[in-house]
Amino acid sequence: MNESESSTSSAAPYNSIQTARQARRRRLIWIGLLIIIVLIAVALWHRHRVAGGAPAAGGRFGAGGAGAATGPQSVRVATVVQGNMPVQLNALGTVTPIATVTVRTQISGQLMEVGFTEGQMVRKGDFLAQIDPRPYEISLQQAQGTLAHDSALLAQAQADLQRYETLLKQDSIGAQQVDDQRYLVKQYNGQVDADRAQVRTYQLDLTYCHIVAPVDGRVGLRQVDPGNYAQTSDTNGIVIITTMTPMSVIFTIPEDNLPPVLARLNSGAHLPVQAYDRSNSTLLSSGVLQTVDNQIDTTTGTLKLRAAFPNTDLKLFPSQFVNARLLVDVRHDAVVVPSSAIQTGSIGQYVYIAKPDNTVSVSVVKTDIVDGERTSVLSGVAPGDKVVIDGTDRLREGSKIEVVTAPAIASGSELGVGKDAVHTGKHGWGGASHAWGASGASGASAAHAHHHQNDAQ
Repeated sequence: MNESESSTSSAAPYNSIQTARQARRRRLIWIGLLIIIVLIAVALWHRHRVAGGAPAAGGRFGAGGAGAATGPQSVRVATVVQGNMPVQLNALGTVTPIATVTVRTQISGQLMEVGFTEGQMVRKGDFLAQIDPRPYEISLQQAQGTLAHDSALLAQAQADLQRYETLLKQDSIGAQQVDDQRYLVKQYNGQVDADRAQVRTYQLDLTYCHIVAPVDGRVGLRQVDPGNYAQTSDTNGIVIITTMTPMSVIFTIPEDNLPPVLARLNSGAHLPVQAYDRSNSTLLSSGVLQTVDNQIDTTTGTLKLRAAFPNTDLKLFPSQFVNARLLVDVRHDAVVVPSSAIQTGSIGQYVYIAKPDNTVSVSVVKTDIVDGERTSVLSGVAPGDKVVIDGTDRLREGSKIEVVTAPAIASGSELGVGKDAVHTGKHGWGGASHAWGASGASGASAAHAHHHQNDAQ
């Protein structure tokens, strides 16, 4: 190998290494440029999103800076009124019949006939079923025969006793024989009494063969078919009768709510109770509180109450779960605001009061009774004040607003809340539905509550 060939062979590996390094360097440069381009694109996208989606700050940050250029916050308001507020307790209840009777046979025998239809309404004394009476008729005849036999023996013994007493007066018979006859008469008397009782027993058995309804109510599903041998030990009985009218609802209240309820009951007041369906939206029936239990459940700290309902339309069904509303009292001349006006923050509960200069001020309130869309307030607002019920999400103390006045709060007389009674309306104890919305807006939309956790400044 000459010198030129040796130098060429040694330079080839070096050139390949250099080429590989240059290719790797170019790849790193391209990757770095790509990363920079991606970062720049993300930054531009983020800046565009922030600039285009940022909320107007006029109502949120006051009058300074960029917020001063935005317009006033559009809100809906309602007028605070003075009226009646119902004091009511809500509880879960169970529809419980006044009477539930399992009709069982009182004697054993073959079931000959069934005189009812499943689901039928029956009255007390209506015929239900017939047990084969023939064995008991035969037993009755035997008992009557025994009674006749023993009655004849008694009559004979009494006649002999009369003759013996006459002979004793004539000193023709001994006194011991007369005494023995008297005791024999008493024995026959006892035997006759036992025979008469046996006769009445079989007569009663014949009565039991004819089974009648013990109470008014609705019969359930038949438990025994005709032809089967019915026994007194059958636990299911023949049929179950449930009283449907009147009906009762048993519900529980916390023991802390017991004193005002007892105070009203002891004063002779009739406390209205309304039963709503499981969704608490449909009124099923109206009744009155009947009684309270005699002890508090120590495990739950609650007390059972029973309310009575006429249930003439049969809307209350046994063992049905309902929502019970007990009207304990009516708070008169209460300051009432819409529930949607009550806000909650670090300062507690407060409302935004709309001022005549189209600004709002924050007023801390102390609430009392909440009745769905209405809340009574003990302090913080006065009748005639206008409170914001919609559009409070960007408000602060002194924020500019554009007011759309909502209808005034219905007074107690408009709601049907009287001094001694409350008339039932669409939403429970009010005579009218409550709509806090502005004119032209739907009541449901205007009554939408905005409960924000913003700190009131």
